[in-house]
Amino acid sequence: MKHICIGITAHVDAGKTTLSEAMLFRAGALKKMGRVDHRDAFLDTFALERERGITIFSKQAEFSLPHTEVTLLDTPGHVDFSAEMERTLQVLDYAVLVISGTDGVQAHTETLWRLLARHGIPTFLFVNKMDLDGAERVLLLRELKTRLSSGVVDFGDEDTLHEELAVCDETLLERYFEQGTVADEDVVRLIRERKVFPCFFGSALRLDGVDALLDALDRRTVQPEPQADFGARVFKVARDAQGNRLTYMKITGGSLAVRAQLSGGEDGGWQEKVNQLRVYSGEKFTAVERAEPGMVVAATGLTHTAPGMGLGAAAGALPPVLEPVLSYRVGLPADCDAHTMLRSLRQLEEEDPLLRVVWNEQLGEIHLQLMGEVQLEILTELIESRFGVRVTFDEGSIVYRETIAEPVIGIGHFEPLRHYAEVHLLMEPGERGSGITLGTACSTDELDLNWQRLILTHLAEKAHLGVLTGAPLTDVHITLIAGRAHVKHTEGGDFREATYRAVRNGLMQAQSILLEPYYDFTLELPDECVGRAMSDIQRMDGTFEPPQPLHGGSMLTGKAPVASMRNYWTEVASYTKGRGRLSCTPGGYEVCHNKEAVVTAIGYDAERDTENTADSVFCSHGAGYVVHWDEVRAHAHLDTSRVLAQPEEETEPASVPHSGVRSSGFENDSELRALFERTYGPVRDRGFEALQQSRKKAETLEQLYVTRIRQDDYLLVDGYNIIFAWDELKAIAAEDVNAARERLVNIMSNYQGVRRCHLILVFDAYKVKGGTGSIEKRHGIHIVYTKEAETADMYIEQASYDLSRRHRVRVATSDGMEQMIILGHGAERMSATELKWEVEQADEHLRGIIQNLQP
Repeated sequence: MKHICIGITAHVDAGKTTLSEAMLFRAGALKKMGRVDHRDAFLDTFALERERGITIFSKQAEFSLPHTEVTLLDTPGHVDFSAEMERTLQVLDYAVLVISGTDGVQAHTETLWRLLARHGIPTFLFVNKMDLDGAERVLLLRELKTRLSSGVVDFGDEDTLHEELAVCDETLLERYFEQGTVADEDVVRLIRERKVFPCFFGSALRLDGVDALLDALDRRTVQPEPQADFGARVFKVARDAQGNRLTYMKITGGSLAVRAQLSGGEDGGWQEKVNQLRVYSGEKFTAVERAEPGMVVAATGLTHTAPGMGLGAAAGALPPVLEPVLSYRVGLPADCDAHTMLRSLRQLEEEDPLLRVVWNEQLGEIHLQLMGEVQLEILTELIESRFGVRVTFDEGSIVYRETIAEPVIGIGHFEPLRHYAEVHLLMEPGERGSGITLGTACSTDELDLNWQRLILTHLAEKAHLGVLTGAPLTDVHITLIAGRAHVKHTEGGDFREATYRAVRNGLMQAQSILLEPYYDFTLELPDECVGRAMSDIQRMDGTFEPPQPLHGGSMLTGKAPVASMRNYWTEVASYTKGRGRLSCTPGGYEVCHNKEAVVTAIGYDAERDTENTADSVFCSHGAGYVVHWDEVRAHAHLDTSRVLAQPEEETEPASVPHSGVRSSGFENDSELRALFERTYGPVRDRGFEALQQSRKKAETLEQLYVTRIRQDDYLLVDGYNIIFAWDELKAIAAEDVNAARERLVNIMSNYQGVRRCHLILVFDAYKVKGGTGSIEKRHGIHIVYTKEAETADMYIEQASYDLSRRHRVRVATSDGMEQMIILGHGAERMSATELKWEVEQADEHLRGIIQNLQP
């Protein structure tokens, strides 16, 4: 027997819970059908739900049909509890969308329809309350086809059913013309592919049309093919009467047994055992030893789970479509400790995906972010019944967001004594509603992958605040473009500090945009009130479509700021004398219509926010010192200023021979891209292409080998390593090492004359007994002979560490171990082959100058 999971969803007051009761009663799961108005509905298990007559939390019930075992999930209908409904959609095989026959398709109905389409859930429709005056079947069916989908088919009309089904699929239409009928398996396929949406008309309270719906659910559905490996999707977290934490999940593959060990990567990684598996039906449950695919169970013993989380093969969390738009400060009684209440509210935050608990450390205040007034009222009663505390709330404020208008590079440096980290981030505006997205275009030659992963983790672990009002940052793509670590002194916490400061540094430089939440509204009202409504919407800085005629009135649809429209329903009720109806659903974030007034009213000072500083910490003479955010670029140890430079006309640069050892350059960007995509998945190209453009700027040899190198750059050359790596010098050294050394000195002197950098040529003298070492300057270069017991490698490692703090440093050697060490110091590496190529290019440049000087 197949097992399917069906969700019941609807606009509030459409009769959703009543339909659930009727289905359970007709399927034999209930001996008596409860009623919402009698406060005895089987699925209204909480006192608050019975008292108010609305569904607040999703509920589970089990019943059987002749060929199907069904798990029924009843979801909230009020928009303030949409998050509970939205999480439940993730585990549904099929959905039943309930529509009031007297109200028709409402704004929230269309929102639900879009959510069902987003999750790809096959949907049945039940038009309820057809026994009431004003419910006209023909008009309702026409509205469903127009506002929802042309695939809505009336399954109660046997005369036209097969023809209506056939026109939904071209292949099926040809077969219908030949055979004059539609096979059951074709109907099942069309429903599963969301080409057909069966529609039933009736009255749940009078049990009219319920049997036809149950028959369709039994015969017209199939169980999805389960995965071989264990997988589960968490859609709800709750607590039972004894305070046990319950994790509701649907098994999508494999099976789950009691005492099985589950794990996840959240909270730094966790492993826990399942203590008990419960199958709930209303308030009661049955304990089972094993859960099979398709089953919905509540597991005890898990403390790290959260709604939307995937387990096993289904690992990964799905982002919510809806976000809280209002914020309220919690008022506590004098004898209530704020930290104790904070811990209690964290429990509710676990259970409600759209409840955000924010602790203001400076003011010692708790703020709650939620969807609307109804949720606030329910929350007040829930806190009192659950924790015995009567809290109050202020009048509430808007939850703003911030983003940026143009790309910017943020730099963060953290270097108190014996610590070191530097991070450069390219921050670019993202698409509206995209949130914070991350990527990397940093070479592993510059920064090891483990450090890069750590930086991306720090970017994702925190809600970064904007600099206009301190509101959370959103709709920004952040790309790691450069970073530096120290092989000895860098610790994990150093990159956390540098990363946070880099984000903040970028925001301080950027042109910030303040965003505010908008409502998508539908306003139905008498014709004589349309002019007043249009004037009000314009006054609220909203927009609207031309009025649409309705039976007995008109309908306006549009968008308006939540700040302006949140209490407008009271005005509508007043000037329409109760005949108007306003329906608002979250419509995302748009540019704030009164930015200056909001910024002034909030009075946020970004530079005084020491918890989110944009300044960096550098080190000098053994002590750390703070550098103001607008001076960080001048002190930074890495230069990424060219990333955002305007690209010049591109020419083909001369090819560089590849030595087999990667330099700090980017000759093989395709390899880097492949490595990044294997590690993080596809990388967005904007930051990466910006880097590529910045590397194509050289047009001539003089630009490539002179202007690109600053005069304060340093090149350290491992003398004997180069001699024995170059065939020409190696041949000379075979006869006379001193001659080879002098030849290298002359070569590097010519090279320095072209490059204009500080060049240090280091030779081993560690075997010279009693040698104190020496440094001489000849022909513009420094020649170093190391002291006794000090190798050239040791000298170069120390020098690269000291110099790279203030200068760009490159080291020429083909010693692989030495390259790895100096790379950790933040220096760039160059192989002997690459140095030889650069020397040849410099010689060519020098010969060209000499030829130009000849008469």
